[in-house]
Amino acid sequence: MINGYNGKILHLNLTTGEFSVEEPAEHFYRRYLGGTAMNMHYMLKEMAAGADPLGPENILCLSVGVTTGAPISGQSRMTSTAKSPLTGAIGDAQSGGFFPAEMKFAGFDAFIIRGKSPRPVYLWVHDGEYELRDAGHLWGRITGDVEADLQKELGDKNIEVAQIGPAGEQGVRYAAIITMSNRANGRTGMGAVMGAKNLKAVVVRGKEGKKNFAPADKQAVVKLAQHGARIFPESNVAGMRKYGTAGSTGGQQAVGGLPTYNFNSGVFDEWQKIDGTTMYDTVLKGVKEDKQDRYGGDTCYACTVRCKMVVEITTGPYRVDPRYGGPEYETTSAFGNYCGISDLAAVSYANQLCNQYGMDTISCGATIAWAMEAFANGRITVEDTGGIELNFGNTDAMIKMTELIAKGEDFGKILGMGSQAAAEEIGRGTEEYLTTSHRMEAPAHLPQLKSGLGLIYAVNPFGADHESSEHDGGIEGRRISAPERMASLGFTEPMERRSLGPDKVRYARVTQYLFSAINSACVCAFVYGPSWQLFGQQELCDLIKGVTGWDMTVDELLLVGERSLNMQRAFNAREGIDRKHDTLPEKVFAKALEGGRSDGLYVDRKQFATALEEYYRQNDWDVETGTPARHKLSKLDLAWVADLLKL
Repeated sequence: MINGYNGKILHLNLTTGEFSVEEPAEHFYRRYLGGTAMNMHYMLKEMAAGADPLGPENILCLSVGVTTGAPISGQSRMTSTAKSPLTGAIGDAQSGGFFPAEMKFAGFDAFIIRGKSPRPVYLWVHDGEYELRDAGHLWGRITGDVEADLQKELGDKNIEVAQIGPAGEQGVRYAAIITMSNRANGRTGMGAVMGAKNLKAVVVRGKEGKKNFAPADKQAVVKLAQHGARIFPESNVAGMRKYGTAGSTGGQQAVGGLPTYNFNSGVFDEWQKIDGTTMYDTVLKGVKEDKQDRYGGDTCYACTVRCKMVVEITTGPYRVDPRYGGPEYETTSAFGNYCGISDLAAVSYANQLCNQYGMDTISCGATIAWAMEAFANGRITVEDTGGIELNFGNTDAMIKMTELIAKGEDFGKILGMGSQAAAEEIGRGTEEYLTTSHRMEAPAHLPQLKSGLGLIYAVNPFGADHESSEHDGGIEGRRISAPERMASLGFTEPMERRSLGPDKVRYARVTQYLFSAINSACVCAFVYGPSWQLFGQQELCDLIKGVTGWDMTVDELLLVGERSLNMQRAFNAREGIDRKHDTLPEKVFAKALEGGRSDGLYVDRKQFATALEEYYRQNDWDVETGTPARHKLSKLDLAWVADLLKL
């Protein structure tokens, strides 16, 4: 009997309309767990090198993990993987909500999608059955309307929909896949890949699958879930239920870590106007039993944390519909402090536009901020923007540009390429203001302060990302966060702030393995992790054992993550992406931050170069190229990858 997973992977060729079902052996699932690692198996084995990211030869993989659907916090995550139209490298993005659990209940662990449909279609999967349906009547429409129409069309309000909006149809290179009209597989342009395939949506429903979900040890899973609910009120994640991730804005400001004016400063004088506490006091929707404690009120399947904020604004120029959720910290930063804007209603409306049209909020806001700095320095002019005064702090200009990007109109069409491609198109020295690594815009954490995270920005296969390793604060200062968890990873002593020696490189590398495993197990990095999260990596192993029956250890879990990381690096090497691409934006080396506690800080170029070589050595990769060698891949049971690369 299969525990935890369906043992079925659905393959679809959109060009021909043909389906097939693969039934992998148990060892396949244990080797990869699901998510990124599983997707990389298909990306490497079944897609030729040099594929056009927006061509039919690109493969889009949507997968869940072996624990998805279990009655416990943090397991309802879905990973999307394809060659990225934003970066040209491997693309990878995760999302939560209810779609992942429903996908598992619908009867499949992954959808592997090839080709291009001759007309717009959607994939309808329910209780082990599947079909393609016409989506011509849905093309060009925004996410909330499409979801409502599909509920009526299929006669079921409990369906879950993963879809693209008009931005994905238009080929915005950071277009997202949207579920629940407010959750996003946001980074790396997976929505643009779907749009290029004429695939409007994937719709899932699993009435019977939910009934039949059978953990190997149900009592163990229930006991762990109850433990999480019991410790939650005193945990480090408890504040997220009340303030969401935007509650961290004040802490970032205090240490000078709040990226402002396109990463020229670490402080924003008007940060309080867009902070999570202000959101809580003003625009959050929902009132609890005592009518005093307001809350965001949205969650993912079976999760006790409930960190998803829901905003409603009914007056003023920027009105926000609660079905499109509310902004996270990354979003309030990208459209707020990145752009010098402190209007919470406008930031919330920009978030709504991204969810309606299907765009990554980080890349969208960061690209606008890049254009604002170029505009401030005369490298972009009103002749380029169509008369829009694209100044820092110009709220109306930020909103207008977000709309133009979403619709693929005027200057928005150029900004929809992403900031690096736009800089290459425009020229005039605009590349001086980029905040990209591997062509992807940086999230709202400064490498000048978080040196280990900055190293991961540079080497991460799919670009700058804030959830691909643990942040430096978990190991720096006077004490270690969660000493027992850190000790199981080999860290028992705190490190000096902003250090980047061999120990910090090891910390960045090992936690990168862990987070890579988290993205393969398809669990939430806010719930499972090595420091402040609700559960640690041992509890994740306990959950995997409770669901599957496997005696998973932390070492085996890390091995899954290391395997996934090496597969991603191998994919990039096949595409000609290697060490020369492993860097940070020039501005973090060349220009010091201004203001606050981070005033004068910059990334030391020599120190970074030394750390980069140390990272390659610790990974046992070729130091000259940054690419895994045959002996390394063979050690990870990936000799077949070495054969593909002819190593």
